[in-house]
Amino acid sequence: MRVLLDESVPRKFGLEISGHFVQSVHHRGWAGLKNGELLRTVSAEFDVLVTGDRNLEYQQNPATLVMAVVVLIAINNRVETLRLLVPALLRVLQSVRAGQIIHVGGA
Repeated sequence: MRVLLDESVPRKFGLEISGHFVQSVHHRGWAGLKNGELLRTVSAEFDVLVTGDRNLEYQQNPATLVMAVVVLIAINNRVETLRLLVPALLRVLQSVRAGQIIHVGGA
């Protein structure tokens, strides 16, 4: 799976996602793009956007997405906290499909 980490997810968290090609919006020079523009820009190159932005699903129509979105639900976005979500995230990445918005966690 080709995974893109949104600005709300620390870049170092990408090291926790084994078995997948992972990059960040910072690395690609896409930091600062609004959600809609970001999704349109990255959809040709990535299968999944991993974000901590809980509002994204209310701003976008899932039916129009050509990639999947995984929303990490945690009390903060520190790597130490998000690391607890890695097993569930890896399970989701095995079966997630374009157009889906999936929540992982539950703080």
